[in-house]
Amino acid sequence: MIKKDLKIIFFGTPEFAVESLDRLVSDGYNVAAVVTATDKPAGRGHKLLQSAVKEYALSKGLEVLQPASLKDPEFIDRLREINADLFIVIAFRMLPEIVWTMPPLGTFNLHGSLLPRYRGAAPINWAIINGDTETGVTTFFLKHEIDTGDIIDQKRISVGPDENFGSVYDRLMHIGADLTVSTVARIIDGTISTVSQNADGLEAPSPAPKIFKETCHIDWTRNAGEIHNLIRGLSPLPGAWTAMILPGNEPLTVKIFASSPVDGLSDLKPGQISVEGAKMFVTCGNHTRLEIKELQPAGKKRMSATDYLRGAHLSGAHFSLL
Repeated sequence: MIKKDLKIIFFGTPEFAVESLDRLVSDGYNVAAVVTATDKPAGRGHKLLQSAVKEYALSKGLEVLQPASLKDPEFIDRLREINADLFIVIAFRMLPEIVWTMPPLGTFNLHGSLLPRYRGAAPINWAIINGDTETGVTTFFLKHEIDTGDIIDQKRISVGPDENFGSVYDRLMHIGADLTVSTVARIIDGTISTVSQNADGLEAPSPAPKIFKETCHIDWTRNAGEIHNLIRGLSPLPGAWTAMILPGNEPLTVKIFASSPVDGLSDLKPGQISVEGAKMFVTCGNHTRLEIKELQPAGKKRMSATDYLRGAHLSGAHFSLL
């Protein structure tokens, strides 16, 4: 089989999936259709917003399918009419069995972790939040339980101590595209081999659940290193947050996007803020200290702590522990 004879249906929604889709199209693979999320209302005018994958697919003249339900009979019938050989899933919702069992060559997923580590919706965030120094991407064939299928291939990268979600996401997006294309090439030439996620020598499975608002709330009783990892694991989106308490004022919600643990211990209490010259520090658990480098008070733009301090009066201020 040659690449033009292999008929593919691609499932994906965000920018992370676009890179792989573009590589498949640019390399001459036959992407017969793209399945993506329905358009969502956004902004004050509730204008319908197309997914990044849909925008790309339309720019290339690809057929776009946007079923509200993946079990919709018309959608299932259209998939059968296309009669694809292979389905590829990247950053999309869970497929029903009637869909992922359809193509004769199977359905594989690109996942943003080194499975079985970080199964779930937010693997990149959790790898950084947990302070991992290595992560990667995995291709695997789908099966009933989410993110549990047999591993086809993996690529690894190191993670620096100050890298954030945004920078790791971008790097994994590009190496994920490489892995997607190489996985398809191996399927074509028949050199695919797989490894069970229960195989000896692999790490125990770990979860990567969806990120909620409460996940992003900073607990200043944790030590500075843990809080630093939380901040960078949620930066730039959705952003770690806290409430700043200024004497005589209502609590002010503040998002923090960049930080750095500093040497030395503090005699202040967790959450208390100190200003030293043009720098802003906060005391964390075990008397550890964290420098706040970038933040965004509610109603204002994101800025450096230095810029914020020029107009702020933080005498007696502290971050809420609640």
